[in-house]
Amino acid sequence: MSSPQTTITIFRGFKDANAFVWSPYVTKLEARLRFAGVSYKTDVGSPRNGPKGKIPYVELSSPGSSTPEILADSTLIVDALCDRGTLRDLQARLSKVERAHDLALRALLEEKLSAYHTWERWTQNYYTMRDHVLWSLPWPVRALVGSMIHRSTVSTLHGQGTGRFSAEEIGHFRREIWASFADLLLESRSKTPKEDEPFWVLGGPEPTEVDTVMFGFVVSTLLCTAGPESQADLKRFPVLIEYARRIQQQYFPDYEALPA
Repeated sequence: MSSPQTTITIFRGFKDANAFVWSPYVTKLEARLRFAGVSYKTDVGSPRNGPKGKIPYVELSSPGSSTPEILADSTLIVDALCDRGTLRDLQARLSKVERAHDLALRALLEEKLSAYHTWERWTQNYYTMRDHVLWSLPWPVRALVGSMIHRSTVSTLHGQGTGRFSAEEIGHFRREIWASFADLLLESRSKTPKEDEPFWVLGGPEPTEVDTVMFGFVVSTLLCTAGPESQADLKRFPVLIEYARRIQQQYFPDYEALPA
């Protein structure tokens, strides 16, 4: 088990303090720590410095240790912190069927919806996305790196399959996912007696891992100006925004309010 004095620093890629960032995976990790009441610090960092070349990654600093430990990938970070006893297992109370359900819903967001968002942000609204993500790079380095990312993203999306669909088809797939989660959350909210109390995707009394992912994707969609179509789709389902609003009120009261 890790020492209770271990300092956790999340590198988020952006300098904004007390505010959510565009990455759903950063918010996913922050939500996971806040659901468990585990304190942490944030810093900027850079994908170039991350062990896996992406955001987020964390630094664990323990008293008496001269070399901080670096962990990468939001899912692997959570797994490692659970193994050390820093985080409790949110899935422990679930049945095997519920765990499979939770895993499938996470995959729907992280493997499907994520690709649709990436397509919209990097191919349909490239300049907005480039200038936000590469904010720290001077011109013309930003233009060069952005062009490289764009070419790589287009190639990856084509190989993965998303890039072979039309904008209309991708929009249909995206709305289908949001509608499915809205149905789950409407049912869950109906079981929650208190008006401002959070309600959860699986309808239980506590969050599970899928809630960290869901919250991350709703927040990301509400904030990201490089995804206007996704944002419009999300706003067709007010329960999704209510879900995020209640979670922020309880777990992120120090952060800037999410847009309505």
